[in-house]
Amino acid sequence: MIRQKLQQHRHKRNVLSLIALLLLSTASGCNPATQETQAQQAQESPAPQSEQIRVVATFLPMYWFTRAVAGDRAQVDILVPPGSEVHDYQATPADVQAIATANVLVKNGLGMEDFLEGTIQNAGNPDLKIVDSSSGIEPLGEISPVESVSEHGHGHSHGHSHSHDHADGNPHVWLDPVLAKRQVENIRDGLIAADPANKDAYQANAAAYIQQLEQTHNQFQQTLQNFPNCTFITFHDAYPYLANRYQLQQVAVVQIPEDQPSPGDIQRAVNAVKKYDAQAIFSEPGVDNNLLKSLSQDLDIPIYPIDPLEAGPTDPQHYFTAMSENLQTIESACQ
Repeated sequence: MIRQKLQQHRHKRNVLSLIALLLLSTASGCNPATQETQAQQAQESPAPQSEQIRVVATFLPMYWFTRAVAGDRAQVDILVPPGSEVHDYQATPADVQAIATANVLVKNGLGMEDFLEGTIQNAGNPDLKIVDSSSGIEPLGEISPVESVSEHGHGHSHGHSHSHDHADGNPHVWLDPVLAKRQVENIRDGLIAADPANKDAYQANAAAYIQQLEQTHNQFQQTLQNFPNCTFITFHDAYPYLANRYQLQQVAVVQIPEDQPSPGDIQRAVNAVKKYDAQAIFSEPGVDNNLLKSLSQDLDIPIYPIDPLEAGPTDPQHYFTAMSENLQTIESACQ
């Protein structure tokens, strides 16, 4: 009798425990706060890799800007390896494949990427959306004379040929932070058109990067207003937009020969630099060229490295690091 009562008691307790668990589970499933939290977590989490759009950017500044806008909502790849000469770049089969499978292609435009037209045709991707980041930007033509000091007429400073004719205007707009803002806006709009589901993320990411570009512009403006009309010579026609923005004067582009300049080349380079009586001479980081050393010694003028931002790390924040260093270089050269 006692054993029977104990068994009945245990059975009743188990039933009550089961009912309590069912009630608790039902209450948790219907809790509005829990559902709201789950929805918020789903919204904040990055899109699964399979659902991300695929974007290819042509070269480093375009990759920086695109990565900054895309954040974790798109897969972004680069075509031209950092440090390679974009003008002379030859597309590879991997580039064709990347464009063939991409949703969006981001380019600088203004004739910078000569290799693209045939590569896009070979890729055969009718659904590809092409974002011209320089759309709406008024291009500059030649603003200063070009001096070729080589007797053979093929100027070359460091393995990158910069003597190309820019039929569409000078393409180096990314070196002006104000025009870089326009490029970021164009990229933002292109990504939104291709992937409207992530519009809010693209807008927020672009706004944050544009704020940094505005800060960079303000720093340049405040610093360089102390050096109005500072004159400089460069060996790469990359800086007319930067010069125009901050009232600098790019008085000449001197195209210098490759690794083995003749004595005549050196003398012509010295004469060209003397001719324009510039306050500063700008080369590029990492350049080891005997002609530059000879120029600096013969003219008793330091040659300063300024970065065209075509090489460097792939972190989008490097744009601001390199531009800050450029500003310090210009300030030192113009004093």
